Amino acid sequence: MRVRELPILFNDEMVQALLTGRKTCTRRAIKLPDKMTGRPIGKSGDSSNPLGFFYPGGIKRPPYQPGDILYVRETWSEIKNADGSHKKYVYKASDQYPFGESRYIIKFNWKPSIHMPKEAARIWLKVTDVRVERLQDITEAEAILEGATNNIAFIHSPDNEYDHIHTAREHFIDIWNSTIKKGDLDKYGWDANPFVWVIEFEWCEKPGKE
Repeated sequence: MRVRELPILFNDEMVQALLTGRKTCTRRAIKLPDKMTGRPIGKSGDSSNPLGFFYPGGIKRPPYQPGDILYVRETWSEIKNADGSHKKYVYKASDQYPFGESRYIIKFNWKPSIHMPKEAARIWLKVTDVRVERLQDITEAEAILEGATNNIAFIHSPDNEYDHIHTAREHFIDIWNSTIKKGDLDKYGWDANPFVWVIEFEWCEKPGKE
């Protein structure tokens, strides 16, 4: 069976977490019709009884399955030659750009991650597991695997660089709510405690790369 290659979106903060190896999983809300719920069925990676989420309207399947290869879409731009031809792709989540320019000196025409072409992807991930949980079931250790940070140990004085003290789990709550549209917070925000797909992955080479 041919391996699926699918896009996945991450914001700049989470791309940084991927680049430093701190992020090895992501949670995505299971979206159902209003006032409707259900229960998980099946097992991850079991083709005879695949993982799904049963609800009165049918069965939802996860967006990704174990073995899928994901290419990360992130905020990006393109440097072109004088004749308009392609030269380099650059990424907002980088600290340094291809020719040594600092991200704080050069201004690029940044484009939304949703518009990033597959050929520009620099981060490739292989899905290793998928499961269903309630959002609030996440533990401190799991929040760290989501790329969240516990900054308590770094607090040394009232005028430190952090806006507030938080555990990784508390940081994850902020990250999660920042990705949900305001109008959907009552359904998919932290306090709503929705069911979520928990998608675990590892770095891999771009398919076809020698």
